[in-house]
Amino acid sequence: MTPTAVVAVGGNALTREGEEGSYREQRENARSVASAIVGLVDAGYRVAVTHGNGPQVGRLALRQERATDMVPPEPLFVLGAMTQGHIGHVLASALRDVIGQRPIEPVAVVTHVVVDPADGAFARPTKPIGPFFSPEQAHELTERYGWHMADDAHRGYRRMVPSPPPLAIVEGRAVRLLVDAGFLVIASGGGGIPTVRAEGDALTGVDAVVDKDLAAARLATAIGAGLLVLATAVDRVLIGFGTPRAAPVEELSGDEAESFLRAGQFAAGSMAPKMEAAARFVREGGDLAIITSPEHVLAAARGEHGTRVVPGRLAEASR
Repeated sequence: MTPTAVVAVGGNALTREGEEGSYREQRENARSVASAIVGLVDAGYRVAVTHGNGPQVGRLALRQERATDMVPPEPLFVLGAMTQGHIGHVLASALRDVIGQRPIEPVAVVTHVVVDPADGAFARPTKPIGPFFSPEQAHELTERYGWHMADDAHRGYRRMVPSPPPLAIVEGRAVRLLVDAGFLVIASGGGGIPTVRAEGDALTGVDAVVDKDLAAARLATAIGAGLLVLATAVDRVLIGFGTPRAAPVEELSGDEAESFLRAGQFAAGSMAPKMEAAARFVREGGDLAIITSPEHVLAAARGEHGTRVVPGRLAEASR
C-alpha cells in the first residue's frame, strides 16, 4: 500500500525575513519548497500539502483597510480564503515546474475547518499576522483600525488575531479521494477557512486564523496519512532554546513532547504548535511526525535528519 504524507509549509517559507513579499520573490521561494515535496513523491509517497498564510493575510488586511473609502472591506475569514487561492496558485505553479514529466498533477482545494465558537481563543488574540511595525506604528494602527497589536518575540509589533484550534476538516473526504487517486493536493491552506456550525448544521465563517500546524495534523488524520512533516526554519527542535544548555533532539515520543509542552519548553508562537500538532497526530494513530527544514525533508523521512516524534511512551530523546 502506498504511504501518504502531509507536508505543512510555513507562510514565511514563501515570504522570507528581509524580503518585500512580492509575487516574484514568493514564486522563487516556492521552488525550493516544491523540490522537497516532489522528493517525497519520488520516494514513493502520496502527498498532501498545507501551508501557512500569516504574512500574506496580514498584508491583505492592511491593503483593504487602506482602501475602505473606495471598496467595502471583507471579513478576516474571507481574506483567509483569498490567500488560499493566492498561495495555492504559487505552490501549484512551482510544483508543476519541478514535477516536469512525472505522472502526477497538483491541485489546490479551498478548504474549511470547523472551530468552537465558545473557545477562549476568541477572547485572547495571540496569532501574529502581517508585517512587523515599530511601537509608534503599532499605536497608530490600533487607534485607526482598532487592531490588537503586540510585540512578536522582540522582533517588532504585529497584529494579533484569535486562533482557535481546528476540530474538523470539512473537505477531508474530498481531499482523501483526490490523494488516493494520485493527485498532489494542496489543502487546508492558512489553517483552513474558520467556520462554526450554525442552526441546521450550516457553516458560518468567523474572524480568526487557525494555526496551520494544528490544521495539518487534523488533515493528516482525516486522510489516513502515516507521516506528518512540519517544515520550518530550523533543522531540529532544541530543548532549552535560548539558554547555554540548548541541545537538539533527534527523537521523542508523543508523551514526551506533551511533557515538554507542559513544562513551557517551547514558545507559543513558534515551536509549541508544531510540537502540539506532532504529539496529537501520533496520539490519534499517525506513525511518525517530523519537524525539520524544507531542504532536509526527505532525509528526515529516512530517519537521517530532523526531530522525529513517534507513538508511545518510551522513546529516548537524543540530546
